[in-house]
Amino acid sequence: MIKSIFMQPYRFIVRQKESYGYWDEGSDNATALLFLHGMLGDIRNWQDNVLPFTESGYRVIAPILPCYHLPLRQTHIKGLVEWVHGFLDAIGLPKKLILVGNSLGGQVSMFYSRSYPRDVSGMVLSGSAGIRELAMKSEFFRRNDDEFLRTHAGFTFHNAEKHVTPELMEEMKGIISNREQALRLIAMGRSSKSDTVCPFLAHLQMPTLLLWGEQDRLTQPDVAEELHAHLPNSTLRFIPECGHAPMMEQPTLFNEALLEWLHEQFPVSEKERVIETIVV
Repeated sequence: MIKSIFMQPYRFIVRQKESYGYWDEGSDNATALLFLHGMLGDIRNWQDNVLPFTESGYRVIAPILPCYHLPLRQTHIKGLVEWVHGFLDAIGLPKKLILVGNSLGGQVSMFYSRSYPRDVSGMVLSGSAGIRELAMKSEFFRRNDDEFLRTHAGFTFHNAEKHVTPELMEEMKGIISNREQALRLIAMGRSSKSDTVCPFLAHLQMPTLLLWGEQDRLTQPDVAEELHAHLPNSTLRFIPECGHAPMMEQPTLFNEALLEWLHEQFPVSEKERVIETIVV
């Protein structure tokens, strides 16, 4: 089984196209969900959110975002947008594309939709950055004691005791103790804070689902309310007992809410279901 940079196995095959590593599950011709993870995340964040959608006739694509590996001068939101655009150009732009972004991935989704509106049929934003977010202080990269890191990692989850595992702690320590990676995380964090989405939200006309944790402490529920007020074609759903990463902490509720919205906005035809059954 293929290993990630964090030395834990990926659940699905990581495909390679040019310099891009990614998951790609489901029929090539199906409506595609492009899953974009957050800054300290990885495509494994989506491991419980693939099969429910491919089994329902959708295609799931999840690229490994180069948050730690872009050239330093390109380590900003617009640099990631152009990376995503290059990735889609390399694998072939799906006929119908829905961006699904968590945290930084949500901010990238909105900037991408502004730059390439013809590429995007819909968006799903979950705990998205771009308005207000609890920022990582520089102290986060200087201190390496377990209790400090465990406390800050816990901000991501409502049930931190369950989700802040020893494996997660080791991964975080490995990232922040690497000077080159830490520099890029700081640069990306600064860009995320300064590159706000407020000036152009009203121009994003595509159907948008805001899928938010009720107990999100990083991008609090009022951020979701503000996005809902300014995105002209948006639907807001809160997930109970859930923090900043609903797809990880409450995957069943996340998948159910997203599938319900997809069936309303982007239903799968009977022909597509037949094709998907044959592929599976």
